[in-house]
Amino acid sequence: MTILVAPLNWGLGHASRCVPLVHRFLSEGHEVILGGDGASLTLLRRHFPTLRYVYLAPLQLRYSKSNRQVWAMLKALPTMVSWACKDHAMLRAVLREEHIGRVVSDNRFGLYSRDTECIYMTHQLHIMLPDGWKWLEPIAERLHEWVYGHFNQVWVPDYEDIEQSLAGELSHPAKMANGKWVYIGPLSRFSSLTIHNTSTSSYDVVAVLSGLEPQRTLLETEIKQRYTGREVRVLIVQGLMNRPNTRFKRGNITIVPYMGDEQLANALCSAKHIIARSGYSTVMDLAALGVSKIELIPTPGQPEQEYLAVLHSKK
Repeated sequence: MTILVAPLNWGLGHASRCVPLVHRFLSEGHEVILGGDGASLTLLRRHFPTLRYVYLAPLQLRYSKSNRQVWAMLKALPTMVSWACKDHAMLRAVLREEHIGRVVSDNRFGLYSRDTECIYMTHQLHIMLPDGWKWLEPIAERLHEWVYGHFNQVWVPDYEDIEQSLAGELSHPAKMANGKWVYIGPLSRFSSLTIHNTSTSSYDVVAVLSGLEPQRTLLETEIKQRYTGREVRVLIVQGLMNRPNTRFKRGNITIVPYMGDEQLANALCSAKHIIARSGYSTVMDLAALGVSKIELIPTPGQPEQEYLAVLHSKK
């Protein structure tokens, strides 16, 4: 069977958690075509350089510089609706040329069709909104349910048992389970790696960045200001897939646009302190590595990341 795997281009997390899925499909003897746009497609192509790929509708969004993202997201709604419609049309064009038996869409709303099996992947079945907007959560959830109602199944990358869950209430809403939900377990690109040299630390602090601008750059600036001139060795992985992978050293701080999975896993496992956004894919990666001494910093105004940061600080 030919499977199209297409993640949302919103940071690198959606693409990174598709990596183990692609490995699984290939091991089962399926042909995989990669789909998407921007940095997320670049990440998949770096992992699987021999696989065919198709470009889908590009999505370019930005966060606000402030600690509130509500108005930025509301302003982006027309753009996202237009993007989903374009994605849907582009999928129809792909299906006319390719005999695809399954489409796996990680949060790309428009990638559904009656002509093939379509899977929607998300960990966010319960939509969390900021304070002052929580009265809209039931409406947002019904809208989300209408979106994934166009798909044959919804794959949830988490444990079905909420006691084991990494996403907590996000993947286990209070209402009864939908018949389309299938809990497939956490997905991490690090799950199958063998970690080496964890006894000695190359860096005291490793910071892994991702997400939309300008918040990605703001966190990078904050980390530089915090550690410049201190007697600690700091590595900042910028999460910028479309830049030349040139390493910069500024005093005690080393900066690299991105790292391969094995390099990054070894750096994280040997670090004395880890800084990262509390996005769900990052949470799955850190859980797969079994690391501790983690500082999870949520993107300001992003309630699901704020929830995950609190949830895992308790654990």
